[in-house]
Amino acid sequence: MKITADTNVLARAILQDDAAQCRQAREMLSGATLIAVSLPSLCELAWILRQGAKLPKGDVATAIRALLDAGNIVMNRPAVEAGLVLLDAGGDFADGIMAHEGKWLGGETFVSFDRKAVKLLSERGEAAQLLE
Repeated sequence: MKITADTNVLARAILQDDAAQCRQAREMLSGATLIAVSLPSLCELAWILRQGAKLPKGDVATAIRALLDAGNIVMNRPAVEAGLVLLDAGGDFADGIMAHEGKWLGGETFVSFDRKAVKLLSERGEAAQLLE
């Protein structure tokens, strides 16, 4: 079966915080021939793992990389890698995704009130402007 996984399915499989749902999620994921994982779902997952489960950024990056490396999962690899670069640098996964996708859509400069995001993107050679 080819599926699109909701964030809650991914979160249950990773966090194992509900035994029955974890078992169902893992069975569905392992049995699928293709798992489509959207960018919004990955951004939600990163937020759940960081804010809800209070996992360190390194553990969040490891979980996302495991999904990225799974043979049956399809996602926007360049965007996910851009999110991971920012996460690894101490920023937010979603900011990396937004900057990447915005550039892909034709945006030239990432603008934000988030000082840290602008600093990290600028340090990587991306056009970014802080609004104050």
